[in-house]
Amino acid sequence: MERWLGVRQWLVFILLLGCVSDGSAAPPVIAPLSIGESITMWSQALGEERRINVYFPYDYSPASKTALPVIYMPDGGLQEDFVHVAGVLQVSIGNQTSRPFLLVGIENTQRRRDLTGPTEIAADREIAPEVGGSAAYRRFLKKELIPLISDRYPVTDERAIIGESLAGLFVVETYLLEPGLFQHYFAIDPSLWWNGANYVDRIDQFIDSVDHAHPDIFLATSSQPEIRALTRRFAARARQFQPSLNLVHVELPQESHATIYHPAALIGLRRMLAPAID
Repeated sequence: MERWLGVRQWLVFILLLGCVSDGSAAPPVIAPLSIGESITMWSQALGEERRINVYFPYDYSPASKTALPVIYMPDGGLQEDFVHVAGVLQVSIGNQTSRPFLLVGIENTQRRRDLTGPTEIAADREIAPEVGGSAAYRRFLKKELIPLISDRYPVTDERAIIGESLAGLFVVETYLLEPGLFQHYFAIDPSLWWNGANYVDRIDQFIDSVDHAHPDIFLATSSQPEIRALTRRFAARARQFQPSLNLVHVELPQESHATIYHPAALIGLRRMLAPAID
């Protein structure tokens, strides 16, 4: 009898152990990882469908009562520069070295078409089947994307634009041709060699309208010799014609053209979009 009780107790123990094991082996709960939204929109200006990625700072949503300023970025696809720039913005907001901003990334379809202006240089036209579409791209931003973002999200009228390489060229071109479209311009290793460095040589023709709109511009350059030299010259000529410009130029010689975007964006946000000091 005692032996039977012992066996029965062991059976009960094993059954209970099985119940505990079954509970601990419950299937994991899987949920989407979300940092914002993606929008697919038709652009009349570009004659094609475009994908837009939007990063929300913590606690922000389309239903938020607090309106935020917006940073727009070309090269804004998930496999382009959007995710790492969103990370820079997230950490900068989190450690209070930047004010909160919404980040709006425009995914590329034909990058070299959209981000370049007209050129008289034959070698420039060889980089892609189609170039020189920056005016249409800027019209898309101004007439279609910015109004869409304003309608869908609680945002302020304060806007910034950030870009690197050809996107940096587009930032500089917009700064000169339509300076009032954004209040803050970030051009990182901009391809100012385009069209024979036309915007460097002709900056005096645009600088009065820039000064009237009074945006600020942050320029950053890597160790790439031609871009560094042209950006130095651009900054010097801009200051020569309008000493009151709010222009910041930093050089990061330890970075290459391939590595500069992330560290330059971090510096730029801290320098240009820092919280106000009480």
